[in-house]
Amino acid sequence: MDLYLKDKVIIITGGTKGIGGAISRAIAYEGGIPVFIGRNATDGEKLVQELKSDGLKSHFIQADLNEKDACKNIVEKVLLLKKGIFGLVNNAGRNDGIGLEHGNPINFAQSVTENLFHYYEMAHYCLPYLKKSEGNIVNISSKVALTGQGGTSGYAASKGAQLALTREWAAELLPYNIRVNAILPAEVMTPLYESWLATFDHPQEKLNEIVQKIPLGHRMTKAEEIADMALFLLSKRSAHTTGQLLSPDGGYVHLDRSLT
Repeated sequence: MDLYLKDKVIIITGGTKGIGGAISRAIAYEGGIPVFIGRNATDGEKLVQELKSDGLKSHFIQADLNEKDACKNIVEKVLLLKKGIFGLVNNAGRNDGIGLEHGNPINFAQSVTENLFHYYEMAHYCLPYLKKSEGNIVNISSKVALTGQGGTSGYAASKGAQLALTREWAAELLPYNIRVNAILPAEVMTPLYESWLATFDHPQEKLNEIVQKIPLGHRMTKAEEIADMALFLLSKRSAHTTGQLLSPDGGYVHLDRSLT
């Protein structure tokens, strides 16, 4: 199925590893031009070379999204490609464990700033070019926005706000035929997830406990499955889909736990 993404420039924040890396690869293999943003130059250049070896186009921009004017500068660099901007995937962020009991107002504010503000900034600076291309935005949120997790107030607040912004932007941008949707991953094996598992005395036992609670197949969601959902939302094949909050999670959030 042609997704009509050939030579379309799509920006992916946090796009070198994990879910972001899977989305970058999927765009490239569909013929699009992923521009992935990350802090680590080694990770970014490694992915560029991987895709280049398969004859695929991509670009890497090293940046810390939380630095002043970083998002504005990223968009300016992307425009040097002279191909416009068709899509934005807001993905960068981390579950930093800033809770209510074991946190404080200063750290909470910093957590929200680092997990949320660049979603708005990237969308703001991309908007003039998305209007020209009638492109779209995909926000990567988290199940934590719906379920809570405990001990991570800053991250949860940020993820909840991302869902609200998804529907707010979908409403605001209707006149420009710009679609805005969100994906809410649940249990996906990424480098950050592996780091979290490693904090337990018996990581494999913890993982076994988790997968038994995932109704469909009792397995983790693959990063590639999140990427496939993102690809569909970015494409013209989902031309009448906007303001949607999608959970490709094997029924983890929405199905009755008694089914497991």
